Amino acid sequence: MSIPESDLIINPDGSIYHLNLLPEDVADTIITVGDPDRVAEVSKHFDKIELKKGKREFMTHTGLLGSKRITVLSTGIGTDNIDIVLNELDALVNIDFHTREIKKSLKSLNIIRIGTSGAVQDDIPLGSIIASSFGLGMDALMNYYQSQNTIGEIDILVKINKHFNGFAKLNPYITAGSEHLLSTIGKNLTHGITVTAPGFYGPQGRKLRAHNSIDNLIERITSFNHNGTRITNLEMETAGIYALSNILGHQAISINAILASRTKLAFAKEPQKIIDKAIKLVLERSLIL
Repeated sequence: MSIPESDLIINPDGSIYHLNLLPEDVADTIITVGDPDRVAEVSKHFDKIELKKGKREFMTHTGLLGSKRITVLSTGIGTDNIDIVLNELDALVNIDFHTREIKKSLKSLNIIRIGTSGAVQDDIPLGSIIASSFGLGMDALMNYYQSQNTIGEIDILVKINKHFNGFAKLNPYITAGSEHLLSTIGKNLTHGITVTAPGFYGPQGRKLRAHNSIDNLIERITSFNHNGTRITNLEMETAGIYALSNILGHQAISINAILASRTKLAFAKEPQKIIDKAIKLVLERSLIL
């Protein structure tokens, strides 16, 4: 069936509505970052940049690292933006913009998030690089999509719901990262569950002037452990990327540069060096995909 104009919005130049990209603009390997300024911090390592486009918070560079074609794209902050980015990336490669029909042969993208994050375990030092084995969403995104968990995901989610019993406002969802990308991009890194919060302050247990409804959120997050699998860090995009990638048939991994320790109440003195380390690691390992 043809997808209506109200659902798939195409700009007059043939590009997708928010990202402002044409189907030929994106590579099969896509690195996502939150900050638009961080796109150039990644693409400066390319041997050739063939495309630069931007609209709103969505900045895109596509180029070559050696012979490997890579796209780096900023998402902005939060799973509401991830909803836009993941659906529009998928549309660019799996929907024919001329007929507005889903292609018979579907493409699976490699989607690698490089993001900043706060650790919730004392033994994870500032400057660490963590690969998310699971994304645990505390936001509402997946209330709007049909999805199916694996037995392993269901088992962990049952334990998490029991652990967070009494926090009536939380309705978490969980999705595993790509096994292939965890064993390649995430090789030899610390793996753990990444909590994706729908905000930076109260939803992550921070307190300024507003009073939080969950006073011991960080302590409850830190204390979860299921057969050695524990929650390692907090951020705002991973669970949405994992869940939508799983639904749409893409491979996804989240690489987290640890800039803060939530248990030690500390923040990195030289955060840019940590981010640069994560960028170089991902680019080097992306060449084998």
